[in-house]
Amino acid sequence: GAEENCTMSVQVRSARGGHARAISEFGAYQLMAKSGMVGNRSPDLVVVAIDGNCTSFAETRSRIHKAARSEFEHLIVAACPDPHVERWFLADPESFFEVVGLRPTVGARKCEREHYKQILRTAIANAGHPPTLEGIEFASELVGRMDFFRAGKADSSLKSFLDDLRDRLQRLTGGRDQEGVAG
Repeated sequence: GAEENCTMSVQVRSARGGHARAISEFGAYQLMAKSGMVGNRSPDLVVVAIDGNCTSFAETRSRIHKAARSEFEHLIVAACPDPHVERWFLADPESFFEVVGLRPTVGARKCEREHYKQILRTAIANAGHPPTLEGIEFASELVGRMDFFRAGKADSSLKSFLDDLRDRLQRLTGGRDQEGVAG
């Protein structure tokens, strides 16, 4: 948001449970938003994030868009880390080093369920930090320091998300250098 001069108000509605639960929660959120139960104004955009779990970015994004009600279709930005969100946190080793104090070795892409969680946990522990939330406790700092161009080159699913989000934010602000609000 800062790169596009947008003030963001992020509200997490659901953060656990896998694909089926995420799609179900997304459906419930849309009904609540339509009836005014999530605040006194409609969101400017809705980011729906679901790990790809070794399903392609395009296929996971398609599932999200199929679950969108017609009045929400134009608000959706799909975040589909392929295969898991922990890979995104490791996508820019330089910024990871700046935040954590160690450059992780990510290696070739793998689909094993715990692979990137383990790399993240190990890198944080090896840097001398207790991974109290399996490494996710550094998420905000990692994203704040991340070079999105470099990270997008390292991970195509992250690049796709960033490109879609940037496009949506530019449309919200009309491409102007003014502050907009996204919720």
